[in-house]
Amino acid sequence: MTAPTRTYPAAATEEPQRPRLRAVLIGLCVTEITSWGILYYAFPVLAPAIQDDTGWSAPATTAAFSAALIVAAIGGIPLGRVLDRRGPRVAMTLGSALATAAVLAVAASPNIWCFAAAWLLAGVAMTAVLYQPAFVALTRWNAPHHVRALTTLTLVAGLASTVFAPLTAALADHLSWRGVYLVLALVLASVTIPVHAVVLRRPWPDHPAPDAGSARTEADTSTRSVVRSRPFVLLVVSLTIACFAMYAVMINLVPLLTERGASTTLAAWALGLGGIGQVAGRLGYAALVRGTSVRSRTTWVLATAAATTAALAFVPGPVWLLIAVAVLAGTARGIATLLQATAIPDRWGTASYGALSGILAAPIMAASAVAPFAGAALAEPLGGYPHMFVVLAVLAVAGTLLALGSIPTTRPRKEHP
Repeated sequence: MTAPTRTYPAAATEEPQRPRLRAVLIGLCVTEITSWGILYYAFPVLAPAIQDDTGWSAPATTAAFSAALIVAAIGGIPLGRVLDRRGPRVAMTLGSALATAAVLAVAASPNIWCFAAAWLLAGVAMTAVLYQPAFVALTRWNAPHHVRALTTLTLVAGLASTVFAPLTAALADHLSWRGVYLVLALVLASVTIPVHAVVLRRPWPDHPAPDAGSARTEADTSTRSVVRSRPFVLLVVSLTIACFAMYAVMINLVPLLTERGASTTLAAWALGLGGIGQVAGRLGYAALVRGTSVRSRTTWVLATAAATTAALAFVPGPVWLLIAVAVLAGTARGIATLLQATAIPDRWGTASYGALSGILAAPIMAASAVAPFAGAALAEPLGGYPHMFVVLAVLAVAGTLLALGSIPTTRPRKEHP
């Protein structure tokens, strides 16, 4: 008596998964735009009202918010290991509940110390609800076709400021800043907690499928050996330096343009148009992946950021030309978000994506948190914003050169997916 032959109709079982994967993507798009909008973009809108109402200084309130971003960066390292083992559902659902509690604590803060403690709590929640766990979820469930899902997510989440900044301002016309945060906490709880609990119920894959465009898979390497490798160290350093420069450019673009003769209104429009460039860059990322190698697109994106920063530093005008450069800088910045999201699977596969992406993201998030302060602090001793942009351009060039060594060479790899 012979044992029955087992068959595995891959095509038949794969198709029913697609609607579920679509539901995951749609759900994460909804929760990311809500989480970013409330936890990140509402604060700049409400900060003046907070300071006027409480008498707390601008540096103190802003420092509390920046501390939350640094906590989120540090928390991403241990969270990444949890995500690799258990998946995103529990972490993102509990993170949403914690985020709601943190926003309520911000609204109820009686003094600056409680305000700062509430933002530190929000930083812990940010670790579990912002990009990193969403990237892990989409990469593991969609690999090796994760680029399209990541592009869609970042495009939608990029609209968080477009939706929540005006919404927050409209609420502030009728409510105190504490009342606005109470309303936003209700929105956060009613949207993100149930969506994370429901749409992330899919089984978490124990062994991700090998990625044809990756340098290695889980069978080839361990997290520890990757982290200690020269390519990974160079990748972390290069993206941290480059992202620091890009975020400092974005935050300090308005004062630079006003020094060049633009009105504040026109400079603000330039910043907004840079956001459109950011969205356009993300739209074109899938085509860029198809037509370039990992090394060439990494170099191209970072070199574009360095070139636009240098142009803003050295080109005195006219203003329309500087605005065009700002849009191109926004394009490079938008692509850089996806470049970071795909850097690990492009080089080492998806097996330890959560742990490796957490280690990669931590210094980048920390750099983005300190970039606004560092840029403004450098401007005065250097003699103005154009000189400060020269320093940022030099840093961006250094990041580009370091990225050349961030490709593993242990074994032949297919760089064109």
